[in-house]
Amino acid sequence: MLKTATGQPETAAGLSVSRADGFAEVVRRFRTGSEYVVIPILAITVASALFALFLLALGRSPVDFVQLVWKGGFGNAFSIQNTLQRSSPLILSALCVAIPARIGLIIIGGEGALVVGGFAAAVVSLPLVDHAPPLIGLALMFIAAAVAGALWIAIAGWLRYARGVNETISSLLLTYIGVAIMNFFVEGVLRDMTNPNKPSTRPLPHEYMIGKIPGTDVHWGLAVGILLAVALQILMSRTTFGFAARIVGGNYRAALAQGLPVGRIILVCSMIAGACAGIAGFFEVAAIQGSANASLVAGYGFTGILVAFLARFNPIVIVPVAVMFGGIDAAGGIIQRRMALPDATVLVLRGLIFVVLLISETLYGRFAIFKGPETRT
Repeated sequence: MLKTATGQPETAAGLSVSRADGFAEVVRRFRTGSEYVVIPILAITVASALFALFLLALGRSPVDFVQLVWKGGFGNAFSIQNTLQRSSPLILSALCVAIPARIGLIIIGGEGALVVGGFAAAVVSLPLVDHAPPLIGLALMFIAAAVAGALWIAIAGWLRYARGVNETISSLLLTYIGVAIMNFFVEGVLRDMTNPNKPSTRPLPHEYMIGKIPGTDVHWGLAVGILLAVALQILMSRTTFGFAARIVGGNYRAALAQGLPVGRIILVCSMIAGACAGIAGFFEVAAIQGSANASLVAGYGFTGILVAFLARFNPIVIVPVAVMFGGIDAAGGIIQRRMALPDATVLVLRGLIFVVLLISETLYGRFAIFKGPETRT
């Protein structure tokens, strides 16, 4: 005979009640979790409808636009590989936003950390290409990019904790400072004088360039981004550090009262975030550009903000969302050619999604259907 925790026999009626309570808890969790899926989908739907009206006002067909996005981003093997190539920096830049968000910080300076990380990798490569084997040189470039990005975002985290400076504003301003620093050196003492058309550092030799994933035309940055997303999801949800970070994000004062090292947690999360963006910069230099130049400022860090918000700061969900936006970016060229629209048309779509997504934040917790029976009024 089954017994309760007090050692008394458990009746069939008591067992039924226990099972009913367990089922009710499952239903409650499902309803609560579905809110974080339904509302973002609703936001995308509304933004798409507004964008359709925008296209109709220009005399263009929304159906044609959708078909071209699919064809340009996912229509064939070449399109898919182009999409995945563009998804790599989006994943890493979105992680730069998602990890600090777990502790209540909205850091939007991933673009700056990406540029600084890529620039650091290029600078470190200058003395190495003539004296170090490619494997060692690339490893040092990778470390330099990660450290530079980590320290760059750590500035915003430290200012928030030690001086109360708003991290959103400081990280955004740091982005422009980082771009200015790179331009200062790239157009000055570090400029490759053999390239008069485009200011850049000395290009990397072929053996220093990151290769492709076997059987594809996609560089290894995609694999690194996916692995980091999985690792950070485990870190933030399955470890003691992640538990402490969630407490800090849930109630800052309670975390201090419990004696948690709040300042250290903020700095560590900020540095992890910055390292992710810095690694994105490394791959842009070592796999795409071949040098540090103005092309590093491609807007991946800003698009990563939208990806992170749409994924609800979940590192795993960031991956498919980044692929979706990578496909939209990859279709920009074919949209420009076939519909006679500027390549920046996709920026309008992204902007609408972001604005509607921010407005949709006010909807959470307002619908009874997403609440358990015990919470309804």
